[in-house]
Amino acid sequence: MVQAYILIQTEVGKAATVARAIREIEGVALAEDLTGPYDCIAKVEADNVDDLGKLVIAKIQDVDGITRTQTCIVVKL
Repeated sequence: MVQAYILIQTEVGKAATVARAIREIEGVALAEDLTGPYDCIAKVEADNVDDLGKLVIAKIQDVDGITRTQTCIVVKL
């Protein structure tokens, strides 16, 4: 299992709408709106890195109102 946090920037005024839409996507464990340089954060889970990439590119980045994402993969040290 691969876990990652997705930092999301949105169009002005779209953070809450984007977070609600992302919560509905399979593989998303958590989605919240934030203050600061990013507007939303999502915690996601996938079986492998390839599936994680598909989740981010094909599903999360497809949500209306998202302008940029940054994926931070969780590592176990």
